[in-house]
Amino acid sequence: MITQTSSVRRILGVPIHAATAAQTIELCNSSIQAQDRLVIGVVNAAKIVRMQKQPQLRDAVLGADLVLADGMSVVWASRILGQPLPERITGIDLFYSLLDLANKHNYCVYLLGAEQSVLDKVIERINEAYPNVGIAGAQNGYFKEEESAAVAEDIRNSNADILFVAITSPKKEVFLEAYGDNLRVPVCHGVGGTFDIMAGKVKRAPEIWQRLGIEWLYRTFQEPRRMWKRYLVTNTQFLWMLLIELTRKVRKPSTEVSKS
Repeated sequence: MITQTSSVRRILGVPIHAATAAQTIELCNSSIQAQDRLVIGVVNAAKIVRMQKQPQLRDAVLGADLVLADGMSVVWASRILGQPLPERITGIDLFYSLLDLANKHNYCVYLLGAEQSVLDKVIERINEAYPNVGIAGAQNGYFKEEESAAVAEDIRNSNADILFVAITSPKKEVFLEAYGDNLRVPVCHGVGGTFDIMAGKVKRAPEIWQRLGIEWLYRTFQEPRRMWKRYLVTNTQFLWMLLIELTRKVRKPSTEVSKS
């Protein structure tokens, strides 16, 4: 379900909202005030590649109400393809912006994901930095699939205004797709590894790395054994998909001319 609040671009077969960060926060606040559901999905190059091979992940992402470009490579691809997105909106930046919003309006949040020690540290840091934010509930991310319904019930009973889901893909997307309609939380945002960064377990790339679109490389340096192959494969496949799409766009006009 794609909301009509902003125009949508189709990037390599994925509909992505051409929204700015300011527009996104405004939409989130409106959803909370009206108690309307707004499930936010974010995509980067790796996720777009995985969506081609994992129908469950694709359906879950496209089931979100708002799909945003988390990766700079997606923004660059949109411009190359003539479907420009205004800016990159990372999951972590949106997380902090939503905490600012919650602090301003005394909203309550529910925290789902990460190890218990990390979750405890995140709660501590939110209490310190955002004193007006209420912690409606919290649950670490190490629950079994058969426990998902009970976790969803706890969230539903929490009366939270915002749900942050810090578990890995595709588990977080599938969880939000399965239970989003019944959680009774206006804004649901999958934030991936954001809790690890806020807790200090993992460092975020310096701003210059972020601007250059190589934040993935910084993460690879931190976790080389786990990340190098994943990023090498997905980034290569993303570039190949982009090349195929460019070739298709170049051939299309000439085909139409020959037919006429």
